Amino acid sequence: MVNMGEPAFHIGQRVAVTRKVTAAQVEAFARVTGDTNPVHLDEAYAAHTRFGHRIAHGMLCASYISALLGTQFPGPGTIYVNQGLSFLKPVYLGDSLEVSVTVTGYRAEKALLTLETAIHNQRGEKVLAGDAVCLVRDVLAARSQAPSGAAAG
Repeated sequence: MVNMGEPAFHIGQRVAVTRKVTAAQVEAFARVTGDTNPVHLDEAYAAHTRFGHRIAHGMLCASYISALLGTQFPGPGTIYVNQGLSFLKPVYLGDSLEVSVTVTGYRAEKALLTLETAIHNQRGEKVLAGDAVCLVRDVLAARSQAPSGAAAG
């Protein structure tokens, strides 16, 4: 049973990770998804676009949010219910990204967590903005079963 004296999540709670975008990631994403748009894969092609260089797939960057949610916060057992995304600026190969989620709402009776999702590049520019809703019932169940003193993620 979850400790009812302490809320599981609170408004403003924030977690962030840093990810570096590599050519290998972009190429693997293209293979897995079939999105072989040359703006992502062909430097000569990309040089003649408005971007000037290869750019990462927007959904590759969005998947960094999914990885954060499912592995760190709220953690294993998190189920995506909804994700809204706005792609604000291009992400280039070699960019270092801060991927963050911030709690904006929590409905304990439904175990639904609402989060602001954002990605900023190494210059502090917001390249992706969005919001997510996650079902966290299994996350809470796992936390309640953890031995006393064990780290809950």
